[in-house]
Parts: sequence; C-alpha cells; structure tokens
Amino acid sequence: MWYVYILRSEHTPSQEYTGVTGDLKQRLVDHNAGRSSHTAKFKPWILIWYSAFPDKGIALDFERYLKSHSGRAFAKKRLLPPL
Repeated sequence: MWYVYILRSEHTPSQEYTGVTGDLKQRLVDHNAGRSSHTAKFKPWILIWYSAFPDKGIALDFERYLKSHSGRAFAKKRLLPPL
C-alpha cells in the first residue's frame, strides 16, 4: 500500500505538508525527528489526513494533484479540519 498524507505543524498550524510514502508510521517519525529538510523547521507534525492507494503511480499522481493550486483548494474544502 502507498499513502498520500497531509501533516500540520503543531506550533505553526498554518504550515502544512503533503507527501507520499509506503510506510506512513515511519515517515511521521522521520518528519518529527527532523530527517526531512522540508519539514524540520516546523516540527512537531500532526497527521491530519491520509488515504491509502494500492498502486504507487496512482498515489504519486494524487499527491501531485494535492500540491497543485486546485488540489490545495479541494483539500482545504473537503479533506482538512479547520485551523
């Protein structure tokens, strides 16, 4: 299984991060340990949404969509809890 996920910074809730992984639990641990240069500055992170996909390609396509302008609007309106 592949997971597309959205994290929210605990200390700076306006900061969110969208990613894809094959091991969601370990990836969250990695983000909170500062092992990602993109997320280290805003740790700790809270998992606020995820979806599982059976195929890596589909997961990557959906992650790419969520990172687009229309995908961010969709996520804000349909997937994410309010700030």
